[in-house]
Amino acid sequence: MSLNLHLLRLFAAVAKTGSFSRAADLLHISQPAISKGVRDFELQVGCRLLDRTPKGVRPTREGAALARHAETLFAAERAAEDELQALRNLDSGSLRIGASTTIATYMIPEYLGIFHRAFPGIDLHVVSANTSDIAALMLGHEIEIALVEGPVEDENLTSTAWRTDVMGLIAGPDHRFAAAPGPIDLRQLNDEILIVREPGSGTREVVAQALAAHRVEPQRTLEIGSTEAIKQAVAAGVGVAMVSMATIDDQVRLGKLKVIPIKGVPIERTLWQLKSPGRLEVPAAVAFEGIIRETKAAKTSRARAARA
Repeated sequence: MSLNLHLLRLFAAVAKTGSFSRAADLLHISQPAISKGVRDFELQVGCRLLDRTPKGVRPTREGAALARHAETLFAAERAAEDELQALRNLDSGSLRIGASTTIATYMIPEYLGIFHRAFPGIDLHVVSANTSDIAALMLGHEIEIALVEGPVEDENLTSTAWRTDVMGLIAGPDHRFAAAPGPIDLRQLNDEILIVREPGSGTREVVAQALAAHRVEPQRTLEIGSTEAIKQAVAAGVGVAMVSMATIDDQVRLGKLKVIPIKGVPIERTLWQLKSPGRLEVPAAVAFEGIIRETKAAKTSRARAARA
Protein backbone atom coordinates (compact mmCIF):
# COMPACT_ATOMS: atom_id res chain seq x y z
CA MET A 1 0.00 0.00 0.00
CA SER A 2 1.35 3.41 -0.99
CA LEU A 3 0.15 6.38 1.03
CA ASN A 4 -1.56 9.28 -0.66
CA LEU A 5 0.71 12.16 0.37
CA HIS A 6 -1.98 14.78 -0.13
CA LEU A 7 -4.32 12.96 2.25
CA LEU A 8 -1.44 12.35 4.64
CA ARG A 9 -0.82 16.10 4.72
CA LEU A 10 -4.48 16.74 5.59
CA PHE A 11 -4.42 14.16 8.39
CA ALA A 12 -1.12 15.48 9.77
CA ALA A 13 -2.53 19.01 9.93
CA VAL A 14 -5.55 17.83 11.92
CA ALA A 15 -3.38 15.74 14.25
CA LYS A 16 -1.07 18.68 14.84
CA THR A 17 -3.75 21.31 15.46
CA GLY A 18 -6.31 19.06 17.19
CA SER A 19 -9.08 20.59 15.12
CA PHE A 20 -10.56 20.22 11.63
CA SER A 21 -11.30 23.95 11.44
CA ARG A 22 -7.79 24.99 12.53
CA ALA A 23 -6.28 22.51 10.07
CA ALA A 24 -8.44 24.03 7.32
CA ASP A 25 -7.20 27.51 8.21
CA LEU A 26 -3.60 26.26 8.27
CA LEU A 27 -3.84 24.69 4.81
CA HIS A 28 -6.16 27.36 3.36
CA ILE A 29 -8.86 24.90 2.26
CA SER A 30 -12.41 24.30 3.39
CA GLN A 31 -13.30 22.31 6.49
CA PRO A 32 -15.55 19.87 4.53
CA ALA A 33 -12.60 19.14 2.24
CA ILE A 34 -10.42 18.38 5.28
CA SER A 35 -13.07 16.11 6.81
CA LYS A 36 -13.62 14.20 3.57
CA GLY A 37 -9.87 13.86 2.99
CA VAL A 38 -9.30 12.38 6.45
CA ARG A 39 -12.23 9.93 6.02
CA ASP A 40 -10.84 8.83 2.65
CA PHE A 41 -7.38 8.44 4.19
CA GLU A 42 -8.71 6.27 7.03
CA LEU A 43 -10.41 4.08 4.47
CA GLN A 44 -7.17 3.83 2.52
CA VAL A 45 -5.05 2.77 5.49
CA GLY A 46 -7.78 0.53 6.91
CA CYS A 47 -8.02 1.88 10.46
CA ARG A 48 -9.30 4.82 12.46
CA LEU A 49 -6.62 7.49 12.87
CA LEU A 50 -8.48 10.12 14.88
CA ASP A 51 -10.84 10.02 17.83
CA ARG A 52 -13.53 12.68 17.64
CA THR A 53 -14.39 14.19 21.04
CA PRO A 54 -16.50 17.18 22.17
CA LYS A 55 -13.25 19.05 22.83
CA GLY A 56 -11.74 18.33 19.45
CA VAL A 57 -9.85 15.44 17.91
CA ARG A 58 -6.86 13.44 19.02
CA PRO A 59 -4.83 10.73 17.27
CA THR A 60 -5.47 7.10 18.01
CA ARG A 61 -2.48 4.87 18.72
CA GLU A 62 -2.16 4.18 15.00
CA GLY A 63 -2.69 7.84 14.21
CA ALA A 64 0.01 8.98 16.62
CA ALA A 65 2.51 6.58 15.03
CA LEU A 66 1.65 7.79 11.54
CA ALA A 67 1.79 11.44 12.63
CA ARG A 68 5.38 10.98 13.81
CA HIS A 69 6.40 9.61 10.43
CA ALA A 70 4.49 12.38 8.66
CA GLU A 71 6.36 15.02 10.66
CA THR A 72 9.72 13.54 9.61
CA LEU A 73 8.60 13.22 5.99
CA PHE A 74 7.38 16.81 5.69
CA ALA A 75 10.46 18.12 7.50
CA ALA A 76 12.54 16.40 4.82
CA GLU A 77 10.33 17.99 2.18
CA ARG A 78 10.93 21.45 3.66
CA ALA A 79 14.65 20.78 3.80
CA ALA A 80 14.63 19.77 0.12
CA GLU A 81 12.74 22.92 -0.82
CA ASP A 82 15.13 25.09 1.17
CA GLU A 83 18.15 23.36 -0.33
CA LEU A 84 16.92 23.76 -3.89
CA GLN A 85 16.23 27.42 -3.22
CA ALA A 86 19.61 27.94 -1.54
CA LEU A 87 21.49 26.10 -4.30
CA ARG A 88 20.41 28.74 -6.77
CA ASN A 89 22.29 31.43 -4.85
CA LEU A 90 22.75 33.01 -1.43
CA ASP A 91 20.56 35.95 -2.33
CA SER A 92 17.44 34.37 -0.87
CA GLY A 93 16.25 31.47 1.24
CA SER A 94 16.42 30.80 4.95
CA LEU A 95 18.73 29.39 7.59
CA ARG A 96 17.37 27.79 10.75
CA ILE A 97 19.76 27.79 13.69
CA GLY A 98 19.24 25.98 16.97
CA ALA A 99 21.40 26.90 19.94
CA SER A 100 21.53 26.11 23.63
CA THR A 101 20.22 28.97 25.72
CA THR A 102 23.57 30.43 26.80
CA ILE A 103 24.98 30.24 23.28
CA ALA A 104 21.88 31.78 21.70
CA THR A 105 21.79 34.65 24.18
CA TYR A 106 25.45 35.58 24.55
CA MET A 107 27.58 34.02 21.80
CA ILE A 108 25.95 33.76 18.39
CA PRO A 109 24.52 37.30 18.04
CA GLU A 110 27.97 38.37 16.83
CA TYR A 111 27.93 35.68 14.14
CA LEU A 112 24.35 36.56 13.17
CA GLY A 113 25.36 40.18 12.59
CA ILE A 114 28.30 39.22 10.38
CA PHE A 115 26.17 36.76 8.40
CA HIS A 116 23.33 39.24 7.89
CA ARG A 117 25.67 41.91 6.59
CA ALA A 118 27.20 39.42 4.16
CA PHE A 119 23.93 37.77 3.05
CA PRO A 120 21.05 40.17 3.76
CA GLY A 121 18.64 38.19 1.58
CA ILE A 122 18.78 35.09 3.80
CA ASP A 123 16.09 34.93 6.47
CA LEU A 124 17.54 33.85 9.81
CA HIS A 125 15.47 31.85 12.30
CA VAL A 126 17.00 31.12 15.71
CA VAL A 127 15.59 28.59 18.18
CA SER A 128 16.84 28.77 21.76
CA ALA A 129 16.40 25.67 23.92
CA ASN A 130 18.43 23.33 26.09
CA THR A 131 20.92 20.86 24.64
CA SER A 132 18.60 17.84 24.50
CA ASP A 133 15.87 19.82 22.73
CA ILE A 134 18.31 21.19 20.14
CA ALA A 135 19.55 17.65 19.47
CA ALA A 136 15.96 16.54 18.89
CA LEU A 137 15.39 19.40 16.44
CA MET A 138 18.51 18.41 14.50
CA LEU A 139 17.38 14.80 14.38
CA GLY A 140 13.99 15.94 13.12
CA HIS A 141 15.59 18.08 10.36
CA GLU A 142 13.96 21.18 11.86
CA ILE A 143 17.24 23.14 11.87
CA GLU A 144 20.39 23.31 9.75
CA ILE A 145 22.85 24.52 12.41
CA ALA A 146 22.95 23.09 15.96
CA LEU A 147 25.27 24.61 18.57
CA VAL A 148 25.07 23.14 22.08
CA GLU A 149 26.75 23.38 25.47
CA GLY A 150 26.98 19.73 26.44
CA PRO A 151 28.05 16.50 24.77
CA VAL A 152 25.30 14.53 23.04
CA GLU A 153 25.50 10.76 22.74
CA ASP A 154 23.36 9.68 19.82
CA GLU A 155 24.42 7.36 17.04
CA ASN A 156 22.46 9.48 14.58
CA LEU A 157 24.42 12.65 15.36
CA THR A 158 28.08 13.65 15.25
CA SER A 159 29.58 16.23 17.61
CA THR A 160 32.40 18.57 16.60
CA ALA A 161 34.12 20.98 18.99
CA TRP A 162 33.77 24.60 17.88
CA ARG A 163 34.65 26.69 20.94
CA THR A 164 35.99 26.49 24.50
CA ASP A 165 33.97 28.20 27.20
CA VAL A 166 35.32 29.14 30.63
CA MET A 167 32.99 28.59 33.59
CA GLY A 168 33.16 30.60 36.78
CA LEU A 169 31.69 30.59 40.27
CA ILE A 170 29.60 33.67 41.02
CA ALA A 171 28.21 35.06 44.27
CA GLY A 172 26.40 38.17 45.37
CA PRO A 173 28.46 41.11 46.68
CA ASP A 174 27.35 40.42 50.27
CA HIS A 175 28.05 36.68 50.20
CA ARG A 176 30.81 35.35 52.46
CA PHE A 177 32.76 34.20 49.42
CA ALA A 178 32.92 37.79 48.15
CA ALA A 179 34.94 38.78 51.22
CA ALA A 180 37.41 35.88 50.93
CA PRO A 181 41.02 37.16 50.72
CA GLY A 182 41.91 34.68 47.99
CA PRO A 183 40.69 31.66 46.04
CA ILE A 184 38.31 29.37 47.92
CA ASP A 185 38.46 25.59 48.20
CA LEU A 186 35.85 23.93 45.98
CA ARG A 187 34.76 21.81 48.95
CA GLN A 188 33.35 24.94 50.58
CA LEU A 189 30.41 24.54 48.19
CA ASN A 190 29.29 21.62 50.33
CA ASP A 191 27.82 24.15 52.77
CA GLU A 192 26.13 26.30 50.13
CA ILE A 193 22.94 26.46 48.12
CA LEU A 194 24.03 25.85 44.53
CA ILE A 195 21.69 27.23 41.88
CA VAL A 196 21.61 25.03 38.79
CA ARG A 197 19.91 24.86 35.40
CA GLU A 198 17.14 22.42 34.49
CA PRO A 199 17.75 18.76 33.50
CA GLY A 200 18.80 18.54 29.86
CA SER A 201 20.90 21.70 30.11
CA GLY A 202 24.51 21.39 28.96
CA THR A 203 25.59 23.86 31.64
CA ARG A 204 24.07 21.70 34.37
CA GLU A 205 25.79 18.58 33.04
CA VAL A 206 29.22 20.23 32.96
CA VAL A 207 28.84 21.62 36.49
CA ALA A 208 27.65 18.24 37.81
CA GLN A 209 30.65 16.47 36.26
CA ALA A 210 33.12 19.00 37.71
CA LEU A 211 31.68 18.68 41.21
CA ALA A 212 31.51 14.88 41.05
CA ALA A 213 35.16 14.73 39.95
CA HIS A 214 36.13 16.51 43.19
CA ARG A 215 33.54 14.70 45.34
CA VAL A 216 31.72 17.91 46.10
CA GLU A 217 28.03 17.65 46.94
CA PRO A 218 26.36 20.96 47.86
CA GLN A 219 24.04 20.92 50.85
CA ARG A 220 21.10 22.09 48.76
CA THR A 221 20.39 22.86 45.12
CA LEU A 222 17.88 25.21 43.55
CA GLU A 223 16.81 24.55 39.98
CA ILE A 224 16.10 27.54 37.71
CA GLY A 225 15.62 27.18 33.96
CA SER A 226 17.27 30.41 32.84
CA THR A 227 20.80 31.79 33.17
CA GLU A 228 19.43 35.32 33.51
CA ALA A 229 17.13 34.24 36.35
CA ILE A 230 20.01 32.40 38.02
CA LYS A 231 22.15 35.54 37.96
CA GLN A 232 19.34 37.56 39.49
CA ALA A 233 18.89 34.98 42.27
CA VAL A 234 22.64 34.96 42.98
CA ALA A 235 22.74 38.75 43.07
CA ALA A 236 19.87 38.68 45.58
CA GLY A 237 21.85 36.39 47.88
CA VAL A 238 19.81 33.21 47.36
CA GLY A 239 22.89 31.08 46.66
CA VAL A 240 25.87 30.68 44.37
CA ALA A 241 26.15 29.33 40.82
CA MET A 242 28.60 28.24 38.17
CA VAL A 243 27.92 29.91 34.84
CA SER A 244 29.68 30.76 31.61
CA MET A 245 31.97 33.75 32.04
CA ALA A 246 30.56 35.05 28.76
CA THR A 247 27.24 35.74 30.50
CA ILE A 248 28.25 38.00 33.39
CA ASP A 249 30.28 41.00 32.15
CA ASP A 250 27.58 43.62 32.70
CA GLN A 251 26.60 42.47 36.19
CA VAL A 252 30.22 42.22 37.34
CA ARG A 253 30.96 45.76 36.10
CA LEU A 254 27.88 47.05 37.94
CA GLY A 255 28.96 45.33 41.16
CA LYS A 256 25.89 43.10 41.29
CA LEU A 257 27.91 39.90 41.00
CA LYS A 258 31.41 38.85 41.94
CA VAL A 259 33.51 36.13 40.36
CA ILE A 260 34.93 33.83 43.03
CA PRO A 261 38.27 32.19 42.12
CA ILE A 262 38.65 28.52 43.08
CA LYS A 263 41.95 26.96 44.17
CA GLY A 264 43.47 24.87 41.42
CA VAL A 265 40.19 24.01 39.74
CA PRO A 266 39.82 25.71 36.37
CA ILE A 267 36.50 24.71 34.87
CA GLU A 268 36.29 24.79 31.10
CA ARG A 269 33.92 23.12 28.76
CA THR A 270 33.86 22.37 25.09
CA LEU A 271 30.96 23.71 23.07
CA TRP A 272 29.75 21.43 20.30
CA GLN A 273 28.23 21.60 16.87
CA LEU A 274 25.88 18.74 16.07
CA LYS A 275 25.43 17.33 12.59
CA SER A 276 23.34 14.61 11.03
CA PRO A 277 25.63 12.30 9.00
CA GLY A 278 24.64 11.95 5.36
CA ARG A 279 22.47 15.05 5.34
CA LEU A 280 23.31 17.49 2.56
CA GLU A 281 24.29 20.90 3.91
CA VAL A 282 22.66 23.96 2.41
CA PRO A 283 25.07 26.69 1.25
CA ALA A 284 23.75 29.12 3.88
CA ALA A 285 24.75 26.68 6.63
CA VAL A 286 28.19 26.23 5.08
CA ALA A 287 28.61 30.01 4.94
CA PHE A 288 27.56 30.40 8.59
CA GLU A 289 30.06 27.73 9.67
CA GLY A 290 32.75 29.59 7.73
CA ILE A 291 31.96 32.77 9.67
CA ILE A 292 32.32 30.86 12.95
CA ARG A 293 35.75 29.53 11.91
CA GLU A 294 36.98 32.89 10.61
CA THR A 295 35.85 34.75 13.74
CA LYS A 296 37.55 32.19 15.97
CA ALA A 297 40.79 32.44 13.96
CA ALA A 298 40.75 36.25 14.11
CA LYS A 299 40.24 36.23 17.89
CA THR A 300 43.03 33.69 18.37
CA SER A 301 45.37 35.83 16.27
CA ARG A 302 44.56 38.98 18.26
CA ALA A 303 45.07 37.13 21.55
CA ARG A 304 48.52 35.90 20.44
CA ALA A 305 49.48 39.40 19.29
CA ALA A 306 48.42 40.83 22.67
CA ARG A 307 50.60 38.30 24.54
CA ALA A 308 53.63 38.96 22.32
